[in-house]
Amino acid sequence: MNFKMVSGIETHVELATATKVFCGCSTKFGAAPNTLCCPICTGQPGVLPVLNRKALQLCIRAGLALNCKINSRTRFARKNYFYPDLPKAYQISQEALPVCQDGFIRLESGKIIRIERIHLEEDAGKLVHDGDKTFIDYNRCGVPLIEIVTRPDISSPQEAREYIESLQNILRFAGVSDCRMQEGSLRCDVNISVSVDGAEGTRTEIKNLNSLSNAERAMRSEYERQLAILEGGGVVEQATMRFDEKSGRTVAMRTKESARDYRYFTEPDIPDILISEIDLQAERAAIPELPAQRRERYVSLGVSSHTATLLTKYRAVCDYFESCLSMGAGVKNAANLIAGTVFSALPAEEDKLAFNIKIPAEEFATVVRYADEGRMSITAAQLAISRMLESGCRASDCISAADLNKISDEQLEKLCRDAIAANPAAAADYRGGKQKAIGAFFGYLKHASGGRADIKQAELIIKRLLSE
Repeated sequence: MNFKMVSGIETHVELATATKVFCGCSTKFGAAPNTLCCPICTGQPGVLPVLNRKALQLCIRAGLALNCKINSRTRFARKNYFYPDLPKAYQISQEALPVCQDGFIRLESGKIIRIERIHLEEDAGKLVHDGDKTFIDYNRCGVPLIEIVTRPDISSPQEAREYIESLQNILRFAGVSDCRMQEGSLRCDVNISVSVDGAEGTRTEIKNLNSLSNAERAMRSEYERQLAILEGGGVVEQATMRFDEKSGRTVAMRTKESARDYRYFTEPDIPDILISEIDLQAERAAIPELPAQRRERYVSLGVSSHTATLLTKYRAVCDYFESCLSMGAGVKNAANLIAGTVFSALPAEEDKLAFNIKIPAEEFATVVRYADEGRMSITAAQLAISRMLESGCRASDCISAADLNKISDEQLEKLCRDAIAANPAAAADYRGGKQKAIGAFFGYLKHASGGRADIKQAELIIKRLLSE
């Protein structure tokens, strides 16, 4: 029998608004429990919701960035269910007329992941479990969310990860959301079934996956669980699952709900919303060049595909890079110094996202221009950038006369011969076919030249000398 994973993802994304979707309470993260809520977001009798216009605008912008059709008329509905974190016993969401429909994301392989719909809704509260007690924090009640629902086009955990990363990147560049999974502003529900010889399987849903690694692990675990049932002659039951991080296994929580269970009906307190062409034009104008287009443009300018992918994961990095180019920095050296030297000093993902480095773009461009003009080696430029990152000094203060005194070709060849003589074991390994052994000579060269040796040029010389 031929087994195949069939998966779709529902992603809940918190919108970048200052206030909630139907009231004026703040959406600030990390406030003391139950300090950012009011009678409207906790559903007290007699209150009326008022739609946050900014939330609607960001939903439209997300749809445009994800190649969706935007409906000219949209409608809210009540999704009815009882749970302690939902004080109204219903959630204002959308059913029949969502804001956005029929979009897609293209993966690097060229595969299309279709987006069925994007709708606007409010978040529920949060349950905090402490031993045998459960506390409820209603601060998140009414926080504006969009739910992005794909078609069942995903066939592996790796594809799911790439889809989520692409989605994060696009929404961040478009200014729709910060998509911080660790803060709950992007959460995924993954639907999985196993197709047997092309026949549709029974679908389960894994709720509230809050990291890329957990999404991959949960999908792999659930697929293996279903596969074991089918291979043993059993039947997969439709269910809602959770992922246990410690055991790495999916665990059933309850039988899966259907749309009929929620008894959707039109929200009586919010009239239909009309979206005009003027609204669409305003949101189109607010979308900058998105990651895929920037990556393509950078590659056309001479940046390697790998480096272009690294840069375009972060909008702040792209903006900084382009500022450097506008000040005369060469494309290749600027890209490589940012993706290499600067990124190595910013190991945390959050640091790269913020990119609040101590070097103004003008000063960074100065160092790059020196390297472009051959006035200093790339190695010296890397050392200068490292010093500037650490101290915040200007290029003129961090670059010494020695940095600008690039060693001659004759001096470099002599240093390469000395490096080979000082590392006979590495020389023997390289001649024996171990290509990576060449890296053993670079430390000697950097030390012996005071960082002035051009390592790329030295590598070519060493390879020539070792082949003689």
